Amino acid sequence: MQHKNPQKKLIDLEHQVAILTRLSEVSTVLNSTMRLQPLLASIMDIAADITNAEAASVLLWERKSNTLRFAATTTEGGSGANLIGQVVPLDNSIAGTVLRERTVLVVNDVRQDPRHYRKIDDSTAFQTRSVLGVPLTSKNRVIGVLEAINRRKLPWTAEDVHYLSILAAQAAVAIDGAQLVTRLRKANKELAKLDQLKNDFIAVASHELRTPLGVILGYASFLQEGDNPEVNDLASKVVGSALQLRRIIEDLTNLRYLQTDETNLERQTLLLDDLVNELLADVRGLAEAKGHRLDVQIVPGIRISVDRGWMAMAINNLLMNAIRFTPDGGAITIKGEISGRREAVLSVQDNGIGLEPDQLEKIFDKFYQVEDHMTRHHGGLGVGLSIAQGLVEAHGGRIWADSRGLNQGATFTIALPLAP
Repeated sequence: MQHKNPQKKLIDLEHQVAILTRLSEVSTVLNSTMRLQPLLASIMDIAADITNAEAASVLLWERKSNTLRFAATTTEGGSGANLIGQVVPLDNSIAGTVLRERTVLVVNDVRQDPRHYRKIDDSTAFQTRSVLGVPLTSKNRVIGVLEAINRRKLPWTAEDVHYLSILAAQAAVAIDGAQLVTRLRKANKELAKLDQLKNDFIAVASHELRTPLGVILGYASFLQEGDNPEVNDLASKVVGSALQLRRIIEDLTNLRYLQTDETNLERQTLLLDDLVNELLADVRGLAEAKGHRLDVQIVPGIRISVDRGWMAMAINNLLMNAIRFTPDGGAITIKGEISGRREAVLSVQDNGIGLEPDQLEKIFDKFYQVEDHMTRHHGGLGVGLSIAQGLVEAHGGRIWADSRGLNQGATFTIALPLAP
């Protein structure tokens, strides 16, 4: 029975310890970045190191073309840069076989393997002699192939397969995560660009509409004062439509201010009942025209520190919302009190069309409409409550909606910090 040379045995043991130590560093290295290219570079270095190979590469599967594309590579001769971006077909290639069959492939002499895709060698100064390919699998999906190229001392060993498979298992999860982060960053950039385009459009459209709208209002108001009843009636309709359009423009402008953080709060200490009563004086005529009963129950002396203009807009949007969605002859109750959390709480309750449970959160989304756009009877863009939410939250407050369901009315509540 032959025994290994003790010195050779010690060298082998030291080699295994070095590889295991290198693999133990993998998790730290792979978790140190979520950027794809630095991650791939680390994987390449480790793969070549633990298999005693001249080079290593990662090929990632592309869904649209159903091909493999070189995403990263490292070579001693420096020709790896020429490989990046090159495509390898799934058929008639070693890497393609690894991906399709989800299997490890050991090739000690590519000249004897018809699956070797020679076009890659032809387009670079690098010569492939041997390949060890391992599938990259994450969440039971093969996302690519990890290859070690040209072992310095053939043949590839069982240890090479074992160690590269361990690396591939960890690398696949990290690559999958980095790809997801890359896609999210790209999507966020596109969304930010679209959001900026939308804000620019709102700013330009609002500015360009104001001048002709002012002219229309001026002429229509002048015609209202004439002696011809028929002309007066038509002019009144024009004025009404023009005023509605002006409110829409103002809503869009205010929404843009909120989205671009241009609200610039100028706080002052106010009494809640004084502010609400001032606003009610402006909308009471609209409520009475629909036969609404207004019940105001506000505890006097509640002090809040707010920007008068912005908070008036938020509360006014709640009042107008109640008037708009409460049927003729309905009731609207406005309550104000100090809560147990030492907040000023203002609620606007109506007995109108109400809300479904799944609408209680959506109701504050921009441009959300309770009614179907084809059948709705109430005007507006659906931004009033979104504006109110933005303004209340800018003051450090909260806003929410409650309803027992359709045709059961709704209550909108604002909670604001008390003034010092």
